[in-house]
Amino acid sequence: MMHLLLRTLRLLVAARRRPQLSLWGISSLPLRVLPTDIDIAWHVNNGMYLSLMDLGRFDLMVRSGAWDRMRAKGWSPVVSLETIAFRRSLQLWQRYSIETRIIGTDEKAIFFEQRMVAGGEVYARAYIATRLVSPSGPVPNEEIFAEIGEPPADLVLPEFLHAWRLENALPGARRPAPHAW
Repeated sequence: MMHLLLRTLRLLVAARRRPQLSLWGISSLPLRVLPTDIDIAWHVNNGMYLSLMDLGRFDLMVRSGAWDRMRAKGWSPVVSLETIAFRRSLQLWQRYSIETRIIGTDEKAIFFEQRMVAGGEVYARAYIATRLVSPSGPVPNEEIFAEIGEPPADLVLPEFLHAWRLENALPGARRPAPHAW
């Protein structure tokens, strides 16, 4: 996945030259399907969608200034849970955008909705629950909001995402999660 590492590094630099936006706003990142994104069916590989969506979240964080504040504190973003639905396939060389926004928070996570959009049509949509971690462990949301600002009062996490996280999350890394079929 070296190609995605280079794309990410390039994006972290390029995003600083794009217009600033609010962390609570919407990032629209224009891209094109590259040969490294596709599988043997000549469309974007299903697993690649989620990897590409990382770029959309980085774009939002850098352009809002949250990235620099997080990194200054030694915090790194991690995904704790994600789900994606596909509607159409993105094809080689096709232009599209990754639309990214924060749609709410709960006591543990910050939730993103991301869409792959081409020609005004949604091709795929994902919901991603994220955390920030420091060398000493997960960073509480209260500490995050003290650093980057409180979410808008009208930002209320949809109820189905509360249930989704509770029903699908694995135990925390400090608790056992034995494997047995």
